[in-house]
Amino acid sequence: MQGKVILVTGGAKRVGAAICRRLHASGANIALHYRSSAHEALLLQDELNALRTDSVAVFSADLLDLAALPPLLEQIIARFGRLDALVNNASSFYATPLASVDEQHWHDLLGTNLRAPLFLAQAAADELRRRHGCIVNIVDIHAERPMSGHLLYSVAKAGLVALTRGLAQEMAPQVRVNAVAPGVILWPENAQWEDETERRKIVAHTLLKREGEPDDIARTVAFLIQDAPYITGQVIAVDGGRSINI
Repeated sequence: MQGKVILVTGGAKRVGAAICRRLHASGANIALHYRSSAHEALLLQDELNALRTDSVAVFSADLLDLAALPPLLEQIIARFGRLDALVNNASSFYATPLASVDEQHWHDLLGTNLRAPLFLAQAAADELRRRHGCIVNIVDIHAERPMSGHLLYSVAKAGLVALTRGLAQEMAPQVRVNAVAPGVILWPENAQWEDETERRKIVAHTLLKREGEPDDIARTVAFLIQDAPYITGQVIAVDGGRSINI
């Protein structure tokens, strides 16, 4: 990982920040993307640059704006001179029961979770092929078992799983493309998930009977980037066994 440059979308906080810290600790330089979390992004940049000077730079972009994606990649390559891996972590998440679905929900949930990873991969393809790099997509165990009331999110993540496998075919043999599917890692930041009883019910269906940690995802991402040269087109569930016990 020494000297490698990795773009992490949505890297300012939560699981994204854990991924940035883990990859940075392994020796990589980090292109930290954010949309609205400027404060958190700058704090994380300062934290990691204090450990290794000039190893992290922040980049702001709205991933729903397709015209902004090629310039984002150009800025990163201009700053670091290369790009070795792309981690598509940025995601929108909220409930969309069928009766409430509208075009804006479609635009946002499909845009962040599926369209942006596709067009970021397209924009990064030449550089990743040149570097024999890789892509890691953050999907969800509910890509295969839709979450009740979260129709569009589940559809978007299912599409991202299909995109992972399709890109693995399209970009072989130079570029590997894999995905990580989290289970119960961090609870979503909205009131719906504050009910402790509902949380306990979900954890009870996890074979290991506990929540995971953001670093569980980060370690798996790091493994796929640095220790898995013969793995491509795969989805690794990091869910304590929940996906086989729902």
